Amino acid sequence: MSRVLIAGCGYVGSALADRLIEAGHEVWGLRRSAARLPQGVKPIYANLNELDSLEGLPSPLDYVIYSAGASGFDEAAYRRVYVDGAVKLLEAMRRQGITPKRFLYTSSTGVYAQQDGSWVDENSPTEPTNFSGEILLEGEALVLEAEFSSVIVRLGGIYGPGRTRLVDAVRDGSARINEGAPHYLNLNHRDDCAAALEHLMTLEKADSIYLAVDSYPVDRSELLRWTAERMGLPEPESIPAPTTPRARQGGNKRCKKERLLATGFKHAYPSYKEGYAPILDNSKS
Repeated sequence: MSRVLIAGCGYVGSALADRLIEAGHEVWGLRRSAARLPQGVKPIYANLNELDSLEGLPSPLDYVIYSAGASGFDEAAYRRVYVDGAVKLLEAMRRQGITPKRFLYTSSTGVYAQQDGSWVDENSPTEPTNFSGEILLEGEALVLEAEFSSVIVRLGGIYGPGRTRLVDAVRDGSARINEGAPHYLNLNHRDDCAAALEHLMTLEKADSIYLAVDSYPVDRSELLRWTAERMGLPEPESIPAPTTPRARQGGNKRCKKERLLATGFKHAYPSYKEGYAPILDNSKS
């Protein structure tokens, strides 16, 4: 049994906590508020941006997973979480003499700025042209400089139970298909995100960076058409592709995750079809 801290025990962190509890690990979940944590998780109510609130962390810890998410899409919100919060947690750990076997930091495929639909992997250039990617890279770098083993996990677009924005947009008719060249999405079901973190947590020998996405980068228009067809609804209206910088901010690339697969990891939801099917089925009831 290992002692594990999940800093930012939210959407993905809670799913990870469920898996770890079931596997027999002792798990602490750190959150700002007294929101409900999965059964069996020991709560730590603290603010990652307030060093004093991080006093008294459980010690020793075998593994720490930093899975906090920004509260908004602006530079200040991103910096508070992905840089400042990580800095303060690492400092709190140093002050308390906590040296885990491994520290996992959840980043994003947003660090890649490729716009031509090209394939990228862990060795591809990361040259973001927006604040979000730049801040994520800054956070990655500071974590990799820590005095213990650290692993960066670049997650794709996360979906799953309770995250039905795309489904809702198709249902209410607000979804729009963009005309023109494909615009690829790199998705990952919440449960596969949690499974990948659990897998990499205890992997005997790990690389420093992994992409964690499903096996099928999908054109956004294909995803919308498939969703509408599965729901028995008309195909969403087609409109000219957006050209504003904000619309292109997520880039347009296809992510490969051979490095993760080479470790023996297997997806429960290898493509959007397996992942969205139960969500759509549940939405009908």
